[in-house]
Amino acid sequence: MRKIIAAINMSLDGFCDHTGMVADDELHEHYNNLLRNAGILIYGRITYQLMESYWPSVVKEPTGNKPTDDFAVLIDNIPKIVFSSTLQQVDWKNTMLKNEIIREEIVGLKLQEGKDIFVGSPGLINAFMHLDLIDEYQLAVHPVIAGSGLQLFQDIKDRIKLKLLRTKAIGSGVVFLYYKPDKVVL
Repeated sequence: MRKIIAAINMSLDGFCDHTGMVADDELHEHYNNLLRNAGILIYGRITYQLMESYWPSVVKEPTGNKPTDDFAVLIDNIPKIVFSSTLQQVDWKNTMLKNEIIREEIVGLKLQEGKDIFVGSPGLINAFMHLDLIDEYQLAVHPVIAGSGLQLFQDIKDRIKLKLLRTKAIGSGVVFLYYKPDKVVL
């Protein structure tokens, strides 16, 4: 059975905004290793459009920076699912568009053999969390206080207890926190 992993960058105060983060070589290497274990990437519309607007062009015209170029190729080749109620089509290769999260379909993907499933959009992380679908959280906490933006965890009514699996720090000051919920329900 595959794991569903919520993997995202965030500020120290819990906001998700790529413009406030610095993606250096070491961060790209971390995510390259993560993507090598990815069987499916799941995005919402905003994150999909952000990623799709940049990474396919790097595949076509590499930057010359190996970690960045490797990331572009890896993310380009992994199957992706985009959940959106407004998009009519998706153009990035290996991408499927869905307009509704159906818990049973996600559980079906999870039960298949293969590499892990990564959810990388704040709204979908929240939706999957509320559906008790997340097996692990991999939070990259950047050494910045954003002050505003899109909060990662929203509309939480009940306390969710997590268990720390491990931590990892890199030279830029980013700290990766790996947690698992005390209970995941299929």
